[in-house]
Amino acid sequence: MISSAFPRLVSRAGARVQPLSKARFSTQSSSQSTPLFATKTAVASSTLLAAGSLAWYNHLYGVGSLLPEASANTAGENGMHPTKLPFEHYGPFETFNHASIRRGYQVYREVCSACHSLDRIAWRNLVGVSHTVDEAKAMAEEVEYTDGPNDEGEMFQRPGKLADYMPAPYPNEEAARAGNGGGLPPDLSLIVKARHGAADYIYSLLTGYCDPPAGVKLADGMNYNPYFPGGGIAMARVLFDGLVEYEDGTPATTSQMAKDVTVFLNWAAEPEHDQRKKMGLQALIILSTMTAISVYVKRFKWTYLKNRKIVYDPPKPARHGPL
Repeated sequence: MISSAFPRLVSRAGARVQPLSKARFSTQSSSQSTPLFATKTAVASSTLLAAGSLAWYNHLYGVGSLLPEASANTAGENGMHPTKLPFEHYGPFETFNHASIRRGYQVYREVCSACHSLDRIAWRNLVGVSHTVDEAKAMAEEVEYTDGPNDEGEMFQRPGKLADYMPAPYPNEEAARAGNGGGLPPDLSLIVKARHGAADYIYSLLTGYCDPPAGVKLADGMNYNPYFPGGGIAMARVLFDGLVEYEDGTPATTSQMAKDVTVFLNWAAEPEHDQRKKMGLQALIILSTMTAISVYVKRFKWTYLKNRKIVYDPPKPARHGPL
């Protein structure tokens, strides 16, 4: 009775289990096929979008823009690399030569200021660096500034003050281009920071004018300078021996004037240079002292932990006396 009922029970169980397993398998297959179809659709859409973008770019700019011709740059295209010069302020603990800054300002004022502006430097910035307060005031008062309006609503002219910025040689960009054959003289406030090579480049550019080599043709109004990208520069040579007369009697050679005006422009680009190095030296001294104190305190506080010896002392077995 039992043996005859058991196969029937197994067959019923098998009949019940088999449809459930098939249903469960079919449900999992349908759930997995949906994300797979979505993934294939996304990949196909991305491929079509990329192909369409490349075709549209090729239609606008041509195949050459996608596969440009490889070519090596030459010194004539990017200019010669300037020589590394031993400027005094290049040392980690060295400051600007302030006598050179004063001479450099004289070169800028008598030579460079006819075409180039110095928009970020005010007369007050010279005080304590290259000139005294009275000297800076006297130079500022030589310039007339437009101010106002006054009580009648009109603009008026007044002498300059220490708070005024150095005047520009031209009222606007169009006037500057008209006075220089179409070229725009750049502002010199940040010229040292804006050129690769910094002060070395400025000095090399000012002293690097020479005759063009054979085979080099320059456009009308251009001058050859190997340190300028392309070799042709609109600015003519401006420094010649004896062009200015220094107040301190320093011989005004071309190299000396180029060096002095380069130092002045380097100071104009970073007037905080000396103060930054002074603060860095102070921070170095303070941090070194604090480091030494921290090492000493650390060794003092941790010495008993690092030098102690831990020994395991097992308990002694108990002695049982006579009962």
